[in-house]
Amino acid sequence: MARFDSVLVPMDEYMNHQIAETFASVQQSDRSWTEKICLCVGAKDGSISLGFGLGKYINRNVMDAYGAVSRGVEQITVRASRQLSPDTDTYCVGPLHYEIVEPLKRIRVRLEDNDVQPIAFDVMLECLEIPPFLEEHEFRRQLGAYRVDTDLVRYHQSGVASGWIKVDGKTYEVTPDTFFCTRDHSWGVRYGVGETPTDIQPGLDSTKFPMNFHWSPMRMVRPDGSVYGIHHFYLNIPIPGVPKIVQGGIEHADGSRDEFADIDSELSYHPNTRRLQGGDIHLTLKSGEKRTLHLEVVSDTGVHLGAGMYFGFDGHHHGQWRGERNVEGERFDDCTDLDALKRLHQIRDCIVKVTDGDAVGYGNIQTVINGVWEDYGLLKEAEFI
Repeated sequence: MARFDSVLVPMDEYMNHQIAETFASVQQSDRSWTEKICLCVGAKDGSISLGFGLGKYINRNVMDAYGAVSRGVEQITVRASRQLSPDTDTYCVGPLHYEIVEPLKRIRVRLEDNDVQPIAFDVMLECLEIPPFLEEHEFRRQLGAYRVDTDLVRYHQSGVASGWIKVDGKTYEVTPDTFFCTRDHSWGVRYGVGETPTDIQPGLDSTKFPMNFHWSPMRMVRPDGSVYGIHHFYLNIPIPGVPKIVQGGIEHADGSRDEFADIDSELSYHPNTRRLQGGDIHLTLKSGEKRTLHLEVVSDTGVHLGAGMYFGFDGHHHGQWRGERNVEGERFDDCTDLDALKRLHQIRDCIVKVTDGDAVGYGNIQTVINGVWEDYGLLKEAEFI
């Protein structure tokens, strides 16, 4: 007897199945199940950066995406959302396109000319020297409750980029010598997807707790020209029963990794905007070796991910149904304005020049430091997530 409880999609033609089901569904029905792409392309001189994200929400029948350009304190963003079915395996949403040119090596992102904002781009990300690395399985329950809040697999990668970015009719050439790129790809149950249900007991709101978070993939070059990567993930929520999370390592071209045992940082943040201003990250490897990374923030450039729905934006959220097709966007002339920051939130890309001994490279560090941190000069008056 034929099945009518599922459907075939183009991906089912390939021999990649891992469960007894078609690619039209995932193994669980949680509405927060997400497959997410996020990437950054940045000029080494800090003149301009590009942010791109794409999300696939099978249990919500939604695909959404954003493309954003940052120049100093200015940011321009285009967002789009569409009904996922029946076009489940095409990674485009309105004018935004994501193309896998060569798996795990070359990715192309495009934003077509559009009527929403005066930005467009066509950029190839090339990650040829360093393979992607899986991060530790991220699993957390909702604070103060039992529900699984996060159950994610993620990998990241760094490389160089080529192509062009256009803003207000001006075209910026993107070349491997002058631009770097970082990207990550995750899938699983994710926080911040859709609106919080109103008919269940609310859990403790983690955005109200003090939090010190920073995450970064970095592409490093030794004096002899050889390339390696550094990745770290640091999360400190200083309340009883919540352990500090530390992961990452020195990543080599042969796929091996020297893992970190501990991370300590001496970073500084702007007292009002809480934007990273630079400093040192002290690393202790599991071998016992100690290393210090010096971070120099090259400019004010860096895309605020809030405009891509991270922590929500103007009442909307990742994976939210916006109709069969929706395209929108906005322009912020000054992202350091506190009213703008409260809409855009803290989490943002920050282009840093990194020194590791005699090696020099560039990376994208994302930070959130919420609550009162007197050692950093961060007081309650300037608190926002």
